[in-house]
Amino acid sequence: MSASIVFHGLAAIAYGILALSLWLPIQKYQHSPHLDRTFRVGLLAALIIHGTGLLLAIILPQGLHIGWALALSAGLWLGMVVFWFESLYLRLDSLLLILLPTAALVSLITALFPEGIIVHHADNDWLRVHLLIALAAYGLSGVAAMHAILIAVLDRQLHRPVQAIGQQNSWYRALDSMPPLMVQETLLFRLIRFAFIVLTLTVLTGIAVSLRVDNQLVPLDHKTLFTLLSWLTFGALLIGRRLRGWRGRTALKWTLAGFCLLLLAYTGSRFVLDVILQRGPFG
Repeated sequence: MSASIVFHGLAAIAYGILALSLWLPIQKYQHSPHLDRTFRVGLLAALIIHGTGLLLAIILPQGLHIGWALALSAGLWLGMVVFWFESLYLRLDSLLLILLPTAALVSLITALFPEGIIVHHADNDWLRVHLLIALAAYGLSGVAAMHAILIAVLDRQLHRPVQAIGQQNSWYRALDSMPPLMVQETLLFRLIRFAFIVLTLTVLTGIAVSLRVDNQLVPLDHKTLFTLLSWLTFGALLIGRRLRGWRGRTALKWTLAGFCLLLLAYTGSRFVLDVILQRGPFG
């Protein structure tokens, strides 16, 4: 566990350095961020450090170790991996202005709160697959939520008065390199579709695990409830997009609602128990 804390601390430092290396030239030269080969290699190294910390924390000899901070960290890491591959084909440089500080903060929080529980039935192959898919759903929905926030900022910039353009700060100038708003929305809904598919697999594998372990089709607990609500929210958003052309603020609200519900499915509840109420696994 101590090695995991060290790696998460190193990941926080690496993400912080990358964030500064991206932000300082914007402040100094007033130009939009640009990811060169050196930066991409540095980001990949940070992801490897972060992933190593997660591997050392979750895969233990006695079973799978999961905590609220670890779940948040693993989901964000998978989201960052998705971003890294997406950025090879699309100019998403400015999204890092949100992702990197968030990744640094989450890595630091995970180093400070490494506690968790050992998952029962960790030798069940279905459970391992279910946990992996669930973490992927966290990551994809998290990146989609951040992308939705970025689109809202882009939309606000687009509708700013002409006389205010010359007064825009470095943050708004950094957004100038982003693709057009319609392209961003297309990418957002691509992420949401992926997140919905992975979330559907999460629900299906969860049912399979429940049948094998407890002989229940759908367990009556808060994780199942919030996961199903998140699944319904993302599904409704995709239907609304298809039938009514939902976009803009409507898409932002539904995306954030779906992500928050998924966050509450595990991370939020464990945070309340472990940190606020100071209750352990048997509290």
